[in-house]
Formats: sequence, C-alpha cells, structure tokens
Amino acid sequence: MNQPIRRALISVYDKTGIAEFAAALAEMGVEIISSGGTAKAIEAAGVKVRYVQEWTGFPEMLGHRVVTLHPKVHGGILALRDDPAHQADMKKYGIEPVDLVCVGLYPFEDAIAKPGCSLADAVEMIDIGGPTMVRAAAKNHRYVTVVTDRTQYNAVLDEMQANAGQVSFELRQKLARQAFALTAHYDSAISAYLAGQLGEEFPERLTFSFRKACELRYGENPHQKGAFYVSGDVAEACVGQARLLGGKEISYNNYFDANGALELVKEFDAPAVAIIKHANPAGCAVDDNLVEAYRKAYFGDVNAAMGGIIAVNRRVTPELAEAIVDCYARWGKDAGAGGFFAEIVLAPSFDDRAVQIIREKKSWGPNVRLLETGELTGARNREKFLKYVVGGVLVQDRDLVGLDENQWKVVTRRKPTEKELADLRFAWLVCKHVKSNAIVLAKDRALLGAGAGQMSRVNSARLASQIARAYGGGKVVDTAGCTLASDAFFPFPDSLDWAVDVGATAVIEPGGSKKDDDVIARADELGLAMIFTGTRHFNH
Repeated sequence: MNQPIRRALISVYDKTGIAEFAAALAEMGVEIISSGGTAKAIEAAGVKVRYVQEWTGFPEMLGHRVVTLHPKVHGGILALRDDPAHQADMKKYGIEPVDLVCVGLYPFEDAIAKPGCSLADAVEMIDIGGPTMVRAAAKNHRYVTVVTDRTQYNAVLDEMQANAGQVSFELRQKLARQAFALTAHYDSAISAYLAGQLGEEFPERLTFSFRKACELRYGENPHQKGAFYVSGDVAEACVGQARLLGGKEISYNNYFDANGALELVKEFDAPAVAIIKHANPAGCAVDDNLVEAYRKAYFGDVNAAMGGIIAVNRRVTPELAEAIVDCYARWGKDAGAGGFFAEIVLAPSFDDRAVQIIREKKSWGPNVRLLETGELTGARNREKFLKYVVGGVLVQDRDLVGLDENQWKVVTRRKPTEKELADLRFAWLVCKHVKSNAIVLAKDRALLGAGAGQMSRVNSARLASQIARAYGGGKVVDTAGCTLASDAFFPFPDSLDWAVDVGATAVIEPGGSKKDDDVIARADELGLAMIFTGTRHFNH
C-alpha cells in the first residue's frame, strides 16, 4: 500500500543535505514543519517552513529540551488513518496528520569521544524528543515514513517522484526497521557510557550494537551464511576500520586471521612481521630491517606460510613488496617449500610502488587483498571481548597485558643472558597469540616453531620441536641456543626435556603449578635459565 506524503516534520542535528531534501519535498507539494537550527537552514535555502511552536501553539522551553514533546506532534504521527476513534480525536483536538518524520539524533557517541567531555556535557547530548518521534513514526509505519539518515533521502525522493508523491509500504517497513535499530544502538551507547561512569564493567543487562559493513560469500564453511559487522567504538587501528585497496572479496576466515595477525604485530615497537595461518602464527619476527624481519618470519614454517595472512607494523615499501612476491624464489626452494602466495597483506600504509609490485605478481598479485589500517598509535578500544555459546555469550576484557616484567622472576640458578632475555621477551609475546596449549620456540627474535591447540602440553612441545627442526636443519636456522615460551605452567617437568633436545637454553612460563619445584629442579639439572611471569595467556 503506497502512502502519499503531504506533511513532513524535520529535525536534524547534522544539517548536511537537509535543505536540498526539504526543497525537493516542497517542490512536490509537501508542507514542511521544523524548528530551531533545522528550520533556519531550510528557510535559508528559500523553502517555506512552518515552525513547530506555531503549529502546536506552545513555545520552545527549558533551553530547547522541550519542543516536539506535544500531543499535536505525537498525535499527528501515531494516529491510525482508518480508525474512526482516532480520527474523531484528531478532529476534536485539531491534530493534523504527519506523513513523514525526518530526524537526525544528537551525536552522543561523538560527544563522549571528545577529550574532556564531562558527565554534564554527555547528558546534554542525550536526545529525548528525537528518539521519541523516531519510535512513534516507526511504530506507525503503516502510514508514516520515517527517515533517520541522510543516506536515505534519495531513496524516499526517488519513490515519491516515481509514484506521484507516494512511498511504498516496503520502503516504509525497511526504514522503520532501520529506525528501531538506530534507537536501540543509541540507547545501548548511553547505557554503556553511564555504566562506565559508575565503574560497572559487567552490568546486569548488557547490549551490543554493530553496523553491517558487508555480507560475506559464506561463513566459516560454505553451508553457513555470514556477514561482517563493525563497532562504532573504535579508538585504534584495526581490521574493523581497515581500508581495502583492492583484491578479492574478504572471507569470514580471512577477517578472523587478519585480526590475529594485526594484533600480534601491535605487540612490538620494533619493525615486526607476522604470518598467520588458521588462527595461529606460522611465522613472526622482529628486526631493525623490515625485509629481514619478513625473511625470518617466512622461515617460521615455510609450508604453512603459503596462503597465509601477512601483517606488518610499518609502511610496506617497494623493497618489502619485492621480498613478499619473490620469497619462494629467493629463499623457499632451499627450505623445501612448495611455493607461496598470500591471501592478505595488512599494514598501516602502502607505498604506491609497493602496491604496483604486488599487483604485478602474475600468479596471485591481482587477487591478494591489501588492507590499510592507518598508523598503529598504541590507542586501544574500550570494547569487551565476546565469545558466543549456544544460548549465551561469555564477556571479558581484552588481553592487553604485554611485557609486565615487574612480575617476572628468575627461578633457576642460572640467569638468562641478555640475548636470551631478548628472545624470551619476543617468545612470550608471540606465545600469547598462539592457541592454547601453546609452546613457542624462538631465536634471534624470530619464531622457529609453535605447538598450538594440543590437548597435552608435552605434545605442543613436541610439535614445536618438529616444526623448528623441519625448517632449521642447519641450512637456514640453527635451533641451538633457542628459547621456549609456554602460555601456562608446566604440570610436569617432561616438556623441558623436549626443550633441551631441540636446543633451547632458556624458558619462560607463568608458574603456579603444584609441580613448580620439580620443574625448577629439572631446569637446574639441564642447565636452563627459567623465568616465571606470574601471568597466564590462555587463548582458546
């Protein structure tokens, strides 16, 4: 059922495009009702405006807090046009029907994001009349068209111009759904802000609101539908706000792995490269020379690196681009790799020539996704980390603990050397991003091998040793003198035997096991240096 638009009530905070929208409505014979700055902006464009206070017979009051909260306004919006009792009330009280409501809410989230925003400032930016009109119009979308974003202006005008000033029920219903989504998001942002003011990290009712960025070809598997939604609470460079510089469509698993790769390289101040495959680091390295960091990362597991996600915490230069597209020809054959291609290259920025070099790689360059995040400033989002289970959601803080060395304690007779300590720091940060049970072997600030997701910690140690040996072999990486990191304590000393067998000389782990004394004693017997961090990094 199409519904004609004869009278529009307009009140927007962001005036972008509103004069043009109102002018187009007026040209089709629509009466414009407005107030305040919106009315002035429309009048300035030469469009006749009827002021709300003239329409209701009541002045603005309480410093503009009360303008549209009036029976004539909400009666005009909420009245059912086919209900005789409603029509009788409208006639009795002189209420005129409103066919279109266009409201742009106060930008509450922008306000609280500004430095120095006080509670009083935030409260003044809580819109009351706007959401009330939006909800009323959305409820009565059988008769009323509700517009809540300037991106909707053209869709409404196009329908009106094509249908003699009428809007279809299908569009009105879609706009109503979007309106309720907006007010739900708006209220959730206010609730979250006030909870923060009260120091309530986990209030009794928790709501989250995300905006759809894109639909995906499918989810984790082809039989699952999927989409990518982004948060409005973004303070840091992240996958959710990254800019795609071309390439194929990004998949569900690509987004997840790209996030893991970026979060890993954020851990390091020095130039760092991470290569993620199936949610785990296949390679990671730090070096003053970014190309050398990439070379060392590539040798973390050259076979696993194929088809991986590459993240760097520096601008991608032409030199790095050349190393990425030619890494198999340069180094891979010597390590027995079976070729190379990348799914995503992710960085704060890309040199134009670097983009060209990657795109010119004939076999995979045109398809690789290049994601530009913006500079990694060290800022962190305030959002919680969510993990869904059937019928509920687990909520926790993000694990943002890095090198809290004030908690570290050398528990063995031998202290680590400076070189070992540098590698232990690196290994500990990488281990944080490996799925538990996690064991990491590292040397020269490069990942040699990772054991991830095993049910037994000793099996993780075995797996890390096998990977390190497979791509070391004395040809590319000598594992002697490497370090070992464990994301949680050793329940038994047996993993240390595997560490020594692969050439490790120093170990870092949280401590806290009932068998800590046995583990320390075994480390002393083997001549290892060992640090207890006092912090665990399970990553399920």
